[in-house]
Amino acid sequence: MFAPGCLTLGIFLPLRCYAGDMAVLQGQADLVEAIDRLGFAAVWVRDIPLFDPLFGDAGQVFDPFTYLAFLAARTKRVALATGSMVFPLRHPIDLAKASATIDQLSGGRLVLGIASGDRPIEFPAYGKAHEKRGESFAQTVHDFRQLMQTGRLSMDSPLGSFQQAELLPKPAAGAVPLIVTGASGQSLAWIAEHADGWLTYPGMTHLPSGPRQLAQKILAWRRLLPDAVFRPHMTNEWLDLVEDPHYPRTPLQGGYVLRTGRHGLIALLEEWQAAGVNHAALGIQFSRRPAAELVQELAEEVLPHFPAHHATPAFTTAW
Repeated sequence: MFAPGCLTLGIFLPLRCYAGDMAVLQGQADLVEAIDRLGFAAVWVRDIPLFDPLFGDAGQVFDPFTYLAFLAARTKRVALATGSMVFPLRHPIDLAKASATIDQLSGGRLVLGIASGDRPIEFPAYGKAHEKRGESFAQTVHDFRQLMQTGRLSMDSPLGSFQQAELLPKPAAGAVPLIVTGASGQSLAWIAEHADGWLTYPGMTHLPSGPRQLAQKILAWRRLLPDAVFRPHMTNEWLDLVEDPHYPRTPLQGGYVLRTGRHGLIALLEEWQAAGVNHAALGIQFSRRPAAELVQELAEEVLPHFPAHHATPAFTTAW
């Protein structure tokens, strides 16, 4: 999924927006199998426990961990990414247990995008304080990493305490990468110190100034990194990819969706790559064309410019 100076492509699920009928999601797993087979680097799921009609789209309808486990059994190589798990809403033990389980069952393919949450209705529903989500996010990240350590340990945290126990299983490679989304209530210095990677919104995607501003943001973050180890940056865009390959990059819905042809998309991805972006997650649920047709065009015309990295095979334990 990640390498310095390179950009890879992922696909955001769902492939079609839920609008009151679950039938719109039928056959999606078959297309995810195709996404895996065609060589995309990742599929992404969102974490939206409750659909708030006043907030916007329903997003990911299925529970993200349950759905990723289902998709792990239907795929072989594609990374399974969350964009993003709302850490303050859940206990770190449950997050760590589910994450390590999916990572083991998938052969080390889980990439955990995490966030502090942006849908206010969810926090009182969980008995949580929305205004304290930044503090809770940082504590949950700390406890999550503690729980992933090998051997018996003790934890004394505002979120819970125990003595001399161990969380099993452990991730396939010893750790699940934590990708912080946006600010998540933290400073840029905190993100540089604690995140394994950074996922941010791209800003304007129809003008060259958008990727230039994104480059400045990425550079400011990387200057704060405490060591020389490569850490990736990711961004995403919701696309209405039209048949005309020369259709110009045009913002829709106040810039929330980008309508473009494939040449405009390739140019944008090249600008992102030059800005320091290492992975682009593309959402096609707002496109008017059939999802299978869009996946095929992206695979044939766009993906060859931004291939996935296959140097390290996934773990192959036969569970």
